[in-house]
Formats: sequence, C-alpha cells, structure tokens
Amino acid sequence: MLVVFAKLSRVESASENTSNGESPEVDQTSVYRPTPDNPPWNNPIAVAVWIASVLAILLVPMVFVLPYAISSGPAFSDKQAFGAFFQQDPVAIFLQLIAIIPAHTLTIALAWVIVTKRNRFSFRETLGWESGGMKWRDYVGILVVFFAVLIVVGNYFPEQENEMTRILRSSRWAVFLIAFIATFTAPIVEEVIYRGILYSTFQRTLGVGAAVASVTLLFALVHVPQYYPSYSTIVLLLLLSLILTLIRVRTGNLLPCIVLHTVFNATQSILLILEPYLNTPSPAIEPVTSLILK
Repeated sequence: MLVVFAKLSRVESASENTSNGESPEVDQTSVYRPTPDNPPWNNPIAVAVWIASVLAILLVPMVFVLPYAISSGPAFSDKQAFGAFFQQDPVAIFLQLIAIIPAHTLTIALAWVIVTKRNRFSFRETLGWESGGMKWRDYVGILVVFFAVLIVVGNYFPEQENEMTRILRSSRWAVFLIAFIATFTAPIVEEVIYRGILYSTFQRTLGVGAAVASVTLLFALVHVPQYYPSYSTIVLLLLLSLILTLIRVRTGNLLPCIVLHTVFNATQSILLILEPYLNTPSPAIEPVTSLILK
C-alpha cells in the first residue's frame, strides 16, 4: 500500500504542476542517452565540424610559417617565388608540418564540444569506445591483405611525383615528424571526424549505404591535392577509407577503426624511417610511405 501511495503521490504532483501551467521537471540526460548510431548532433553540424577540420589543416600551418617566410623568403611581391618557397624550403616545410599538431588539437577540442554537448554526455560512450566485433586475428588479416595490395599496386602502377613525396624528401626531420603525427595524432583525429561525427549522423538520416559512400569519398577527396596526379595512391586511399568505414558499420564502435588506423600508420612509419636502409625497390615501398599522412 505504501508503494502504491508513493506512486499516486508522484502522479498527483505531476498533474498539479501541469494544471498550474508548469511542466514537470525531467532530467533530459536520463531520458535521452546518445549512442554511436544515435548521436546528439545532426548533418549540418557534422559537415560544419568537417569543414572546420579542413580549414585548421590549411590555415594553422600558414600562421606558423608566415613570419619565417616574410623574414627569410623572397619578396612578397614575387608571388610565384614566394609560393615556391613554402613548398621547397626545408625549414618552411618543417614549420608547416609541426603546425599540424596544434591544428589536430583544435580539431579534437571542437569535436569534444560537439560530441559531449559541452560536457553533458560521455565522449567515449557517444562515439563508441569498445573493441567488440573485432579480434586480433581480424586486424592482422586486414593488414596483411591491404599491404599485399599496396605492394602489387606499387609494382604495376608506380606512384607519380606529388606533394607528399616532395615533403618526404625535403629532410630527415620532416620524415621523423610525419611518422610521429601519423602514429600519434592523425588516426584519432581523422577517425573521430570521419567515422565518428560524420558517419554517425549520416547513417541515421541517409541510411548505411549512403553514409558509407559519403564518408569514404569525403576522406579521399580531402587528400586529393596532396597526392594528385598519383591516381594509384588516391585509389588506395579510397580502399583504406572504405575498409575503416565498413569496420565502423560492422562493430558499431569507433575504437576498432582507431586501432586499425593506428597500427596501419605505425607500420608505415617504421617503413618510412627504415626506407634508406632497406634494399626494397622504390616502386614497391613508395605507395606504402606515401599514404603515411592522411
């Protein structure tokens, strides 16, 4: 009887508040608990975050290198020489690379605000931070197959000169810095943006198929300027993006994507650092090292 009375009292209290024109107080966080497939953001916000991430990679390096370019580069009036300075001077290239770290930091901070709704929800739970659906042998199998594809493509369709190959050849410091970024920051930031924020809302409104296609294409599209006109590298980027997105579909979590992306990039980083000491023909190894910074 006491339990029944307590329930009736809560109902009567809620009814009184409603009759007085007051809405009963409800803890919204207890009513709505976001999941990786039901996130607390929509498509326009996801696209805005993606655009912001691209702008960060474009603008922050410019801020870092511009003072050096003005003090040590050619006259600003000679725009052709000034532009070439950004692409050829080893110090200018190094400054642009090191600026990627704060650019990634800004991007992940913005993502945290969107994903958590300013600390209302858990960042990890909302994106999916469980390894379910993938075992260690799955990771090994995927990596073996993908690297086999890389080697075959490298033998039959050698990579053409592009911006990334020029950066890698600018200095050994650039190589070490690219390896660091590719291993420790790029996998987390890119997976949060593409398979986390973009895919999560796209699949809810557009369907899984359209979401997979959209995220795969956007991931590759952003990197076309880096690798054009090396079409084989661009195709490999599409394949990598498709694999990572399908893993997100299969597992319903972002963590397996981050793990595979990190292991993939770390393996490339080791090959990149050891490349001068290996007797591997360049057509076979260049596609591997060229995909290092995405």
